[in-house]
Amino acid sequence: MGVHFQQRVLDNGLTVIAERDDEAHSAAAGYFVKTGARDETPELMGVSHFLEHMMFKGTDDLSAEQVNQAFDDLGARNNAYTSHEMTCFYAHVLPEKLLDSVDLLGRMMRPALRTEDFDTEKGVILEEIAMYKDNPFWVLYESVSAAHFRDHPMGHRVLGTPETIQAMQPDAMAAYFRHRYSADNSVVALAGRLDFDACCDAIEARCKAWERTDAMRDASRPAVGADNLTLHDEKVTSGYLLLVADGPDAADDRRYAATLLAQILGASDNSRLHWALIEEGLAEEAMAAYEPHDGTGEFFVYASGDPTRLGEIQTVIEREIQGLAASVTEDDLERLRNKVATGVTVGSERPADRMQRLGRLWTTLGEYRPLEDELTRINSVTLDDLRSTFEAFPLRPRTLGTLTPSR
Repeated sequence: MGVHFQQRVLDNGLTVIAERDDEAHSAAAGYFVKTGARDETPELMGVSHFLEHMMFKGTDDLSAEQVNQAFDDLGARNNAYTSHEMTCFYAHVLPEKLLDSVDLLGRMMRPALRTEDFDTEKGVILEEIAMYKDNPFWVLYESVSAAHFRDHPMGHRVLGTPETIQAMQPDAMAAYFRHRYSADNSVVALAGRLDFDACCDAIEARCKAWERTDAMRDASRPAVGADNLTLHDEKVTSGYLLLVADGPDAADDRRYAATLLAQILGASDNSRLHWALIEEGLAEEAMAAYEPHDGTGEFFVYASGDPTRLGEIQTVIEREIQGLAASVTEDDLERLRNKVATGVTVGSERPADRMQRLGRLWTTLGEYRPLEDELTRINSVTLDDLRSTFEAFPLRPRTLGTLTPSR
């Protein structure tokens, strides 16, 4: 039978989309809200992630324990996450439990936002921020990202800062929730073995009171790039280096070439940085990645090693970046095409992964692209595509940060 795409827009503007697979042995549902750290004011930095926590604290008629117990009773694998661009609440279940799951998720999406829960969860989030301060990569990433995006909210910290979380008030969170968690700023994505019409009816019954708010986002490409950053920390013993540079946005077809370029430069094995840094014993870690976003995109290059050799590591990274486009061969390209296509295809065999791909793509671009089209686009990338993409996005201007032990 294959996979069939279906879509319905409810009267209040809430969009429901699905990839129905009658041969699947499970089903998945996710409520995606187009809101994240980039949609926050500086004063409310961290509110999207804070709200993610509050969703699990219960509704006006369900306690936190009852919400958790209900997911357990369904045998669901459920969770949530917040990024710079979206917040998602999801469940992966047996097909016969899907209707109950979409209803429970819909109930959960209208939390009580009790002041006592707010105060308790504020402490939990402050502990989470403190925990990430012990992660050298995370410390460096947040500092470099904030500098790279200058005053643009793409540089906001998803968790917020101790100062913004301490100062946050329940009424400000509630106002943000009412505006951003609206019907027309949300999408429900489904995948696996399911009855689409029955799911839509259940979602409409649960969510028909959700209002439209015309929530918007400025998706224009921000000005990026900053001077080098040098951080020191007495708790670290290694040296860490991270550079961030401009890349194609999520709607740009050059993102396929950018994905392959990042893999050639810094995949976990058999990449330029792996052979030049790790196999040579110069670095303990080395990787490159590309992340497309709404209106912008980023290349990352990260490495760690002996702090006294960080200069050598940087020199090698510069050499590999400069020679990247000219060094790529047809064999490199074919190997990467196969590797990426395999990863995409393997992930597509799980309804939970299909649901995530479907929801993220629609939330970012407002459109559906079959997996087969994505694979065709990956396989059609040529050496000229790689070289022209690198010419347009040569990993400059960039922001470079280092973190080393305190002297």
